[in-house]
Amino acid sequence: MRFSNLTLPRLSGLALIVSIVSSCGIANAAVSSTDSDYRLNLFNIHTKERIDIVYRTANGYVPDALDRLDHYLRDRRTGEVHHYNPEVFDLLHDLTARLGKENGEIDVVCGYRTPETNEYLRTHGHNVARHSLHMQAMAIDIRVPGVKTATLRDAALAMHRGGVGYYADSDFVHVDVGRVRRW
Repeated sequence: MRFSNLTLPRLSGLALIVSIVSSCGIANAAVSSTDSDYRLNLFNIHTKERIDIVYRTANGYVPDALDRLDHYLRDRRTGEVHHYNPEVFDLLHDLTARLGKENGEIDVVCGYRTPETNEYLRTHGHNVARHSLHMQAMAIDIRVPGVKTATLRDAALAMHRGGVGYYADSDFVHVDVGRVRRW
């Protein structure tokens, strides 16, 4: 239908339909950009800090959000911040979606570690790799509330997106964006 063929009654009817659709939220759902937003909702179990942030939209990564996530995942012992590989954030987002918990909370056990922190942990009885990807901001240790760590591990393994370590006794899963491997 061309606008030149619209009479006043037709325009009024069209306006009424648009008004009804808008009031029902149908129009907003159709044009909403939130479907393409990538959100993370994180809780750091050591610092008790929380962050709920959209780090990527249909237009790409959001630089300010990435900076905030880098700071959030800083080495908690030294305060040093390192730029995280954003593929880690995509992995976390996709992992929670796979678990049916899209935008659900993720408990962070460990984010970035300086080489000094890594060496300290390694030499003091913690099961830490000498060349851990935590030092390159390519790894994170997590839990997802309400999800068994074995289920979390299995979901991460099924994605084939990097390394997956299962620490049943400590109740967390390591995920990284390095080569695909498991332990």
